Amino acid sequence: MSITVKIDLGYEFDVKAKAAEVFELLSDVPASVSHFPKVEKLTDLGDGVYQWEMEKVGTTQVNIQTVYASKYVSDKTKGTVKWTPVKGVGNALVGGHWKIVDNKKSTGLTLAIQGEIEVPLPGLMKMIVVPVVQGEFEKLVEKYIDNLIQRFGGEA
Repeated sequence: MSITVKIDLGYEFDVKAKAAEVFELLSDVPASVSHFPKVEKLTDLGDGVYQWEMEKVGTTQVNIQTVYASKYVSDKTKGTVKWTPVKGVGNALVGGHWKIVDNKKSTGLTLAIQGEIEVPLPGLMKMIVVPVVQGEFEKLVEKYIDNLIQRFGGEA
């Protein structure tokens, strides 16, 4: 038995760094992921596909580890970095995109993430598990954004 937890997050913020520098980092998947907290392992599966293995969360008796793969495509002209879920890898499907806009004196960023995580727990625990998993995922993404803001010289 398992519980499906849906994730749907969106963020917009501006940083002081130049758009070209921001695009360069965000389109380099390993460099970008190095700013994401609690990633145990990132594996390059080739052809723009990367497998993420997150650190286990929970207690010794009850814990979950999120594992998934996404295919990344960057388009410098459009200022986008997009990733789509790869089926059949791990226990989650995660997709999303970065939109990078050059505002001359700053760079505007939009981040959207959608996903589904399969948690191997009985359905009776759904009311407890869903908000905990969603909250944990949200905290990780917000820490990732904070790390990127610091890397890009602060918020504009």
